[in-house]
Amino acid sequence: MRIGILSYHFPPEPAFVPGSLAEQLAARGHEVRVLTGFPDYPGGQVYPGWRQRWRYETRSERLTVRRVPRWSAGDASVRARVAGWLSFAASAGTIGRGHLAGVDVLYVHQLPAATFAAAGLLRLLGAVPTVLHVQDVHPELEAQGTTPTPWAARVAAATRWLYRSADLVAVAAPGMRDLVVAGGADPGRVRLLLNWTDERLFHPAEPTREARRLVRGDGRCVVMHAGTIGARHGLETAVRAAAPLRGTMDLVLVGSGPGEERVRRLAAELGTDNVRFVARRSPLEMADLYAAADYQLVMLRDLPELRGTIPGKLQAAFGCAAPVVASAGGDTVEIVERARAGLSCPPEDWATLADRFWLAATIPSAARLEMGRRGREAYLRDMSLHGGVDTVERLLHDAVAARRSRGAAARTRRPEPPA
Repeated sequence: MRIGILSYHFPPEPAFVPGSLAEQLAARGHEVRVLTGFPDYPGGQVYPGWRQRWRYETRSERLTVRRVPRWSAGDASVRARVAGWLSFAASAGTIGRGHLAGVDVLYVHQLPAATFAAAGLLRLLGAVPTVLHVQDVHPELEAQGTTPTPWAARVAAATRWLYRSADLVAVAAPGMRDLVVAGGADPGRVRLLLNWTDERLFHPAEPTREARRLVRGDGRCVVMHAGTIGARHGLETAVRAAAPLRGTMDLVLVGSGPGEERVRRLAAELGTDNVRFVARRSPLEMADLYAAADYQLVMLRDLPELRGTIPGKLQAAFGCAAPVVASAGGDTVEIVERARAGLSCPPEDWATLADRFWLAATIPSAARLEMGRRGREAYLRDMSLHGGVDTVERLLHDAVAARRSRGAAARTRRPEPPA
């Protein structure tokens, strides 16, 4: 098949779902054409060595990646994000009609950032069968607690149109199904497609000396959160939970993000000498850092739209055979509990999370290893790259067949012209 892929982010950005999907589909003999932007995530500035321009295309056997310019200002404000989304939509509409002309089916990696571009391309390309892989049900502006704006309403309206227009809507978590149906998707067209992780980076490993130096403290149990420190994670709850456990456990936060200053300030106010911050590290180091910690912390705030979300950190932890402490609701906690791969508690409940931290520190190392092993088994069974690509390939074929079936039915219903 000739397969088009639309994704706002793409490698070398940490966008391993669309990136590995494109590679794997090409390796399976499909012709794959990717439409994306120039890399600027997570810092908001185009990566060193890259320059935005209109004519930029890379080719390998059966895989073509076309990049189009978009607004990159390094500003996390609502205005800057919306400017990036709209500029990407304009660029994708200008270039995409030619680049994706003739594809048999289109896969859309559906983040709010790609909404306007996807809606515009579907109108331009016409009757192209489409699989919409939904990653976030609500616009980012609302999910992060930002005051709703007219732009949030426009994103929501465009998203509802996409739900109705796509031949198949794949959801990245079980709890998303009801939300996308409520948003206008036909229940008969919704499928479950769990994300996978970058298996070249996240796998069982032995910690290096450098990883131990960064993560380990004075022999205490280490619970580590690695990744973006953002509003949706609510890491203030983790800091409050760690504060009364000085001498029992260490909370290590690896990474940065828009919420970092607020979390650091709270840690300083509480005098939490067992909360340590480590600057963002290379993705190549992550498996070693995971191995150096005793548990990985997976947190989401108590927001309705996040109960149907599975953060990518969960797949990464499971892939590394790392036991988990999950402070979240809905699908995330259900998966951890079903796999028996760690400890869990409700979101934004610092007292209960403190109890889980204390319990985590008392569990023997052999039991921790067994939790990690069960998580790894769950990953290989339900979330692996190979299984995910199998599912996508099947959905793409199903979307083409469904479009043909509807077309044939429409022709059958067409009334005969008068004699």
